[in-house]
Amino acid sequence: MIAPTATPVERFFDRAFARATGAAPVPGNRVRLLRDGGENYGAWLESIAEARQWIHFESYIIHDDEVGLQFADALARRARAGVVVRVLYDWWGSFQITPRKYAQILREAGAELRAVNPPHLGSPLAWLSRDHRKAIAIDGQIGYVSGLCVGERWVGENAWRDTGIEIVGPAVAQIEDAFADLWAQTGVSLPPAERVTASDVQPAGRLPVRVVASVPGATGMYRLDQLVAAAARKTLWLTDAYFIATTPYVQALKAAAADGVDVRLLVPGSSDVPGARALTRAAYRALLEGGIRVFEWNGSMLHAKTAVADGRWARVGSTNLNPSSWLGNWELDVSIEDETFARQMETMYEQDLTNATEIVIGRHRRMRPIDAPHASRGAGPGVRRRRSRGRMTAGALGIGSAVGAALTRSRPLGAAEARILGAAAVLLLALGVVGFMWPRFLSVPLALVMLWSAISLLARAWHLHREASRAK
Repeated sequence: MIAPTATPVERFFDRAFARATGAAPVPGNRVRLLRDGGENYGAWLESIAEARQWIHFESYIIHDDEVGLQFADALARRARAGVVVRVLYDWWGSFQITPRKYAQILREAGAELRAVNPPHLGSPLAWLSRDHRKAIAIDGQIGYVSGLCVGERWVGENAWRDTGIEIVGPAVAQIEDAFADLWAQTGVSLPPAERVTASDVQPAGRLPVRVVASVPGATGMYRLDQLVAAAARKTLWLTDAYFIATTPYVQALKAAAADGVDVRLLVPGSSDVPGARALTRAAYRALLEGGIRVFEWNGSMLHAKTAVADGRWARVGSTNLNPSSWLGNWELDVSIEDETFARQMETMYEQDLTNATEIVIGRHRRMRPIDAPHASRGAGPGVRRRRSRGRMTAGALGIGSAVGAALTRSRPLGAAEARILGAAAVLLLALGVVGFMWPRFLSVPLALVMLWSAISLLARAWHLHREASRAK
């Protein structure tokens, strides 16, 4: 819903945003901006302690460390007090850090945990889609959406930089709906007593909030990001943890910059995922030559996924600016059209830039940092060891994009992509030699994959046929 005094142009873009995302703005909310792990975790724990009916907790990764166990204890206390506690976490995201002790504490207290999208013989490639959401909904009254998982890396001296928000009001019902839909895909659906609609929740403020719940195969957030790039008139400031450029999105940003929009991109100076920084840097030259200002965060990992445009529109959530998030994952983001909140986001962005280094094209057409502060740029060996394996999907897509562009000449390639292409060439050369000298080493695995896929398709076809027969 938009204000009755909205201009025709504002009504046009509101309708376009709603059609692109499948989500209409819900009025009557109060929103609080939460910066970093300290503010987010503190607010989460406080609301968990005050829960009276249910807690729906969803996180891509739940670490089995001190912070993870702190949340396990907090949730367990509410479960023992009679509050319904349900937890979703991603199977692949937590593959090496399966929360065994965390799960034990919760289950002994009566809470229910479910892993999203574990491997299944009938769906050999389904595991590529991840539940990348980070959200909490409590009693249908208060909700949290952020980029933070649960773990020690978001707190302490070398804490990751991240952003979240607290929502009180009718929009929480949309967070509840997103949780309920995915919960139903993992087993028995939520009971009606744990479902609410926007009309069931009392207004708590004046802000219209749009909750965008992305699912694999949909393109809602991708279309929204494209629309915002097309609609911005003055500023478009982006923060992203795993930026991997797609040609259409880079073209949208360049078109905005050419039209006089102040477009900025803040990305990590180091990454927890090997090769991710190289994939991000591969787009720098095209961005810089197109008039987009690029900044690299100094210090530990920058993990936030936010945007603010024209001092009136903002987005906070879990979606990264890469094909994996846009097209392959379950994601959850919130967009807010309000000048006061957008100003808070702009202030936070300007503060972040004081701890960032701008990248420019210098002499001899080489990219270089300017005004680099002396802050540490490393993510630290501990952080690298604990990298999130789900990001490997985005890395593979980025490598595929670079190799495809090199073979088809569909877009210009930057110097940063030379290493990617070289590594891909060596791998393909090795596979070619193996295939020529020892063909069974390639043919046998390929045949097994084809047989597995065929059996999976037949099983799926039979299942669909039985469902259709029962429906008659």
